[in-house]
Amino acid sequence: MWRATPPSQSEVRLLREAREKFDLRPLVIHVNYLVNLASTDPVIRAKSIDAFRGELQRARMIGAEYLVVHPGSYRGQTLEQGMHAFVAGLGQAAAGLDLNGTTVLVENTVGCGNQIGCRFEELRTIYDLAVETTELAIGFCLDTCHLLAAGYDVSTANGLRSAVREADRVLGMANVRVIHTNDSKSPLGSRLDRHEHIGEGFIGEEGFRRILAHPKLRSKPFILETPVDKEGDDHRNVEKLKKLCPKSRTTTTASN
Repeated sequence: MWRATPPSQSEVRLLREAREKFDLRPLVIHVNYLVNLASTDPVIRAKSIDAFRGELQRARMIGAEYLVVHPGSYRGQTLEQGMHAFVAGLGQAAAGLDLNGTTVLVENTVGCGNQIGCRFEELRTIYDLAVETTELAIGFCLDTCHLLAAGYDVSTANGLRSAVREADRVLGMANVRVIHTNDSKSPLGSRLDRHEHIGEGFIGEEGFRRILAHPKLRSKPFILETPVDKEGDDHRNVEKLKKLCPKSRTTTTASN
């Protein structure tokens, strides 16, 4: 749905208390999947900007450190025009808002159809434009399934080293704040966004063991977006990741 009801003050208080009690940091929320800030359709664009503004307001209200958004689709325009439209939408949505403490994270995509963001260079262009033209704090969220489907072979040792090296060179790993941790039902370079349970897809257990242990990744927050085919799947995926983690790193969380 385009419209979302803001949480009540009592709900916000309970969330803050739970975060303090269980030391839950960072708090990462995901933008409504209907939002397409790159769209040129006047109706969709207006709704997207309004919806994203609401997401920013709610993120600030509940004290979320990060708000993750997809770059959207550039259908009907060039890729360059789409990236400019996306950044302009970011700025319009955030105009006049005090967002101190909340960083917008642009997520990589598989690159199907007219999706923006399957290459690191596209994400970097968005970052540079946003820094130049908006007051928003900007970073990146990298999804392991999306990386593989876009052609970055994070399932192998050599492929992971190459992908991380390229991400560091183009994006700067300090700007990569969150890792969406999903196996992939689709093979390398498929351009299909199909999440799979940890260890049961084309990345596999050994692939995730290497990802979790990589020195440039192991300190990042890892958030699951794996399927829930039956009750308890989310917890089973968390436990699987814990077993694959180096002993010094055992914090993972599940997300819808």
